[in-house]
Amino acid sequence: MRAYLFGAVLCLTSLAWGQDPTKVEPRHYKLDFENDRVQVVSVHYGPHEKSALHEHPGGVVVILTEAHLRFTDENGKVREIYSKPGEARWYPPFKHRVENLGDTSYDAVYVGLKNKMAAANSAQDPAAAVEEAKKIVAESLLAAGQQ
Repeated sequence: MRAYLFGAVLCLTSLAWGQDPTKVEPRHYKLDFENDRVQVVSVHYGPHEKSALHEHPGGVVVILTEAHLRFTDENGKVREIYSKPGEARWYPPFKHRVENLGDTSYDAVYVGLKNKMAAANSAQDPAAAVEEAKKIVAESLLAAGQQ
């Protein structure tokens, strides 16, 4: 799993911290690693599970399992997505509820960049933010290994 997370980290981008999903939705979001620059969060929804309203101000999710999900934002706008293992997706900032519409569990990894980096990346286009995130996360992982 650690190698999987490392691979996921290399292709992820920013998350500014509002209502931290690991605190608002601990049943579905588990903190795996955190330092002053990054936060790695495991995402797990059982079949047909739903979340409470929470927010991700922006970031990329790497999908680990096939999924059919429904996102409902704070204004009631609904969007359904289908995903396959290994996909990485950019999600702009928004408050939402999640429902796993599938008969199987959904698992993903979310890695966010904190502080000034999150603010700077939120203004960039997703591709540029992903490239910047790769550099910052790689530096953070190297620094963590040297401690």
